Amino acid sequence: MLFSPLALGELELPNRLVMAPLTRLRAGEDGIPGPLLAEHYRQRASLGLIVSEGTYPSPAGRSYPGQPGIVTEEQIAGWKTVTDAVHAQGGRMFAQIMHGGRVSHPDITGGHTIVAPSAVAIEGEVRTPAGKRPYPAPHALTTDELPLIMQEIVDASLNAIEAGFDGVELHSANGYLLHEFLAPNSNVRNDSYGGSPENRARFVIETVNAVVAAIGASRVGIRISPEHNVQGIAEVDAADVRATYEVLVDSIAPLNLAYLSILHHEPSGDLVQDLRARFGGTFLVNTGFGVVTTREEAVALVTDGHADAVVVGRPAIANPDLARRWNESLPLNEPDPSTFYADGAEGYTDYPAYAG
Repeated sequence: MLFSPLALGELELPNRLVMAPLTRLRAGEDGIPGPLLAEHYRQRASLGLIVSEGTYPSPAGRSYPGQPGIVTEEQIAGWKTVTDAVHAQGGRMFAQIMHGGRVSHPDITGGHTIVAPSAVAIEGEVRTPAGKRPYPAPHALTTDELPLIMQEIVDASLNAIEAGFDGVELHSANGYLLHEFLAPNSNVRNDSYGGSPENRARFVIETVNAVVAAIGASRVGIRISPEHNVQGIAEVDAADVRATYEVLVDSIAPLNLAYLSILHHEPSGDLVQDLRARFGGTFLVNTGFGVVTTREEAVALVTDGHADAVVVGRPAIANPDLARRWNESLPLNEPDPSTFYADGAEGYTDYPAYAG
């Protein structure tokens, strides 16, 4: 079943392998996707769906040097060359819209203020163009500022459609802004957007609804990562996690989104499968950063009914023709981690397709 078609929104995927949104940082200082990105994604068009690397909706939402944006006309035009290349190969592609929140530094955002639900800094250092720096204490967004952030995400989603993407994935995982609203340690607000699970989920729910109103539900997916405690997130109370994500999923389920994508270390466990049942629509799973997803695991997740499709990262980095290789049980290229976050073609567009 992994290699059978799947309806996703208004698309029909030829297989159930989804390329994960993989941070690769090759868009330069201006965040403009160039020919290198177009070639990288074009090579992987045989995967059922490609999700772009996290793309910032505003300068203040940029988390990394070299990360692409979808704000300026030049960035939109750059992405249009990417989507044109993917579509010319028969592929399908969503843009991941990612506001980095407190996972950033003014040296990365061009001096723009770092924002978050609350003025709680991440412990540790961030890599900036000027070297490693401590994460700054972010500005706690006021209630009046929240609609402005939401509008930036809506505008970025509209820009993605203008750039030829088939849809957008809202990044509410891995410690970035939307996830920061969900987690009780990064959201210590005492207004209607903080405190209870219902309040902490409110901004994410409102943002999803706003994007759906702008571009249509069939073009909107969302990515979540409950209990994925990275980049300062601490979702450690199982009851609170369940309550928070049940509120979120129950609230967005009636919208009939294109999909819900969950990154979790136990995709067949009760929490993930309960959220799947509540969502009731196309359901994608990703087993997380800790281990590489194998062909056997991906086949089992779909065959056993735990997911409609499987999101894969490192195998897709090293094998542009991963769908063929896994379908025909062919040997794989091994990824080179030293080139994951680098410049240039090495480790990006130079992995060969199977020669046979």
